[in-house]
Amino acid sequence: MIVILLVVLVLPYILIPVYALPFIRPLSTPMIADLLTLQGYDRRWVSFDNISPDLVQAVMMSEDGQFCSHHGVDWGEMKGVVEDALAGDETRGASTIPMQTVKNLFLWNSRSFVRKGLELPLALTADFLWPKKRTMEIYLNVAQWGPRLYGIEAAAHHYFNVPASKLSADQAALLAVSLPNPIDRHANKPSKGMRRVAQVVHRRARNSGAYITCLYE
Repeated sequence: MIVILLVVLVLPYILIPVYALPFIRPLSTPMIADLLTLQGYDRRWVSFDNISPDLVQAVMMSEDGQFCSHHGVDWGEMKGVVEDALAGDETRGASTIPMQTVKNLFLWNSRSFVRKGLELPLALTADFLWPKKRTMEIYLNVAQWGPRLYGIEAAAHHYFNVPASKLSADQAALLAVSLPNPIDRHANKPSKGMRRVAQVVHRRARNSGAYITCLYE
């Protein structure tokens, strides 16, 4: 048990610098679980430069608008979550893209303070060691977009029958808003509510020039 605990705590800090290497294509913990249960999965790695900028901008403005300016954790948002929790109010999401990336790679899905406590230093370490483009590249290649469906290339083919490089702005917005609940939200069969949110994300992405300088100079 102690050995397993040490592996869980230490191994991510060994793997983070390894994952900085551009030819490494890491797997997420849900992918590994699918393999171990013999279910398999669909994931097709694609480089950052072969992903539609519309998709990158939509995901960033939907998931983490301050991605280029923070260092792995958005402390302002995190402070608000803690204050809401202490007041007994319903907490909102405050996970940045680096936080979601290390969660996908090394941790598990749950709303627990234990996972969040492990997630924060991992996100800070990853953001320090990985260029922003590498973080976004890894995130978009390990994010889940459906049952046993991972990464934007597989998602683009599955939902719209196009490569990630050819996604339109409308398709990108629908894929971005499906991320928080990829099992129930289907980008090619959006509900009215999902379409409304996608329209908001589309507008934000269209005006995101000042926010994405770390990705597109």
